[in-house]
Amino acid sequence: MRPAFAALAAAFVLACCTLPASADNAGGGTPLLGQLQRMAPDADPQVLALALESAQCAAASGSIAPPKRLAVIDYSRPSTERRLWVFDLASPRLLYSEYVAHGRASGENLATAFSNLDSSHQSSLGLFATGETYTGHNGLSLRMDGLEPGFNDRARDRAIVMHGAAYVDPAMAQRQGRLGRSFGCPAVRQAVAPAMIDALKDGQLVFAYYPDQHWLTQSKFFRCHANVAANAMPLRAGGSR
Repeated sequence: MRPAFAALAAAFVLACCTLPASADNAGGGTPLLGQLQRMAPDADPQVLALALESAQCAAASGSIAPPKRLAVIDYSRPSTERRLWVFDLASPRLLYSEYVAHGRASGENLATAFSNLDSSHQSSLGLFATGETYTGHNGLSLRMDGLEPGFNDRARDRAIVMHGAAYVDPAMAQRQGRLGRSFGCPAVRQAVAPAMIDALKDGQLVFAYYPDQHWLTQSKFFRCHANVAANAMPLRAGGSR
């Protein structure tokens, strides 16, 4: 495990977000991270920890309203594996465990290169807030606004959106050794795209991870452990942007 990743994840695990006690969360103080880990046992628990940390830091800083739903993409995994998880934070429950494409210039089966530049055809890392939907040549699509300057804040200008694509085909991926690739968009299977986009639209969060040392050490959403803990601000589900 890379040192920067291990340090960030360990710090957050010690003070993870919790949901408020309610009829749907009878455990009251049960850590949200632990619940997500149990619902998605195939996901890397430390990637989930960083995703929750990023979401909580963004909400605590006022960058966003607390989200209802959170999508986590782990680009350190090959495209032939499920590496996208969508969580409803209010229940909480796992809505999707899915395949997702990366940009054609990010790599073959494994993504290794990421960019914030137009025409790079690479995926971007970090935390995104979702916006409105539209219907384009890929069908129903979801606008995303990158919240991290220098890493993904040009996503809207680059038309980095979530959409369905025929090339996100697990059977084809097994035959050719990888999924088809996008121009940088997190494209998903056409069969799940409309419902997933509907669940994630209008102010929810998408977190895209890769163990990139520059991003891990420079992201503003990995630097507020002490402030969040001091203010005792839990990540409460229910806000909208």
